[in-house]
Amino acid sequence: MSGLGSTSVIFDLDGTLVDSEPNYYEAGRQVLAEHGVPDFTWSDHERYVGISTLETVTLWKREYGLRASVDELLAAKNRRYLHLARAATRAYPEMRKFVELLSTEGVRLAVASGSSLEAITAILSGTGLDAHLRSVVSADEVDRGKPAPDVFLEAARRLGVTPDDCVVVEDAAPGAAAAHAAGMRCIAVPYVADQADAPEFATAGLLLRGGQEEFTARGAYDWLVRSVASR
Repeated sequence: MSGLGSTSVIFDLDGTLVDSEPNYYEAGRQVLAEHGVPDFTWSDHERYVGISTLETVTLWKREYGLRASVDELLAAKNRRYLHLARAATRAYPEMRKFVELLSTEGVRLAVASGSSLEAITAILSGTGLDAHLRSVVSADEVDRGKPAPDVFLEAARRLGVTPDDCVVVEDAAPGAAAAHAAGMRCIAVPYVADQADAPEFATAGLLLRGGQEEFTARGAYDWLVRSVASR
């Protein structure tokens, strides 16, 4: 066994393992345009990074005064997103290396995401990451999405490990807050660079302010080994 002992690693999906935010933005832009909001920008989208699709469309309905029901908006966004995701979703190369390294060493791995189970499954299959990441939890399967700890606690339960033995890899402030609330260590790789100073990220054991450009599989692995040794 590696120097990681009983450590398990739980990955967020969107913006952490894969560069899916452009697809989420485009799906959202199209849906909102159909419902009379023609000027939804990338900076508008950034406000919703890290929360579930259900919570996003619930906020849209209130903030934009949309007539459509939350269920209708959710179905429309998921449908458009799945179409875009199946066409092209890129896994971050160093994240792929990190997953493969941990998998090779027998570390228990899971994905815990605010996306629908269908979207998670489609992306993992399309990128080939499903070969290593077989335990998957969607926020749709728990009572509360991030920043509540529910998805991470459920992932730990399915892996058969205690929260104290889990390390979360996250790109968004709500996810870092959820990891902290779950009693788990966190590697934070901010997707939105301007949010690196968010107080939620201050709780992370390892904060890579430069995001994916700063992340390396070897660096994250070495930090994990050190964190285990120092406990």
